[in-house]
Amino acid sequence: QVQLVESGGGLVQFGGSLRLSCAASRSISSINIMGWYRQAPGKERELVAKIISGGTTNYGDFVKGRFTISRDNAKNTVYLQMTSLKPEDTGVYYCNAKYFTGSWSDYWGHGTQVTVSS
Repeated sequence: QVQLVESGGGLVQFGGSLRLSCAASRSISSINIMGWYRQAPGKERELVAKIISGGTTNYGDFVKGRFTISRDNAKNTVYLQMTSLKPEDTGVYYCNAKYFTGSWSDYWGHGTQVTVSS
């Protein structure tokens, strides 16, 4: 089991930047996939970015080079650096951890609000 705590959200102007952090309660080196998802009001939760234990990353199509996900295994923390933010990036950003121990386990943080003003 793992607890995830997000931080770093807030209000930022159009074109600004934010760095989100996700602190895990245990070592993340054995967690297969760490990711960030977001949910805007009235919309479904969608993948923003994920990083696999070997370092491979995947991003949602809307990211278009603006965001970077990274993980620091020594600090048990995953980051999401967001630049060139747009109002449509507004939403609650959730950290996710998936790991396989015979079956997949899936854990979520409580989320951090990101609001981009125009």
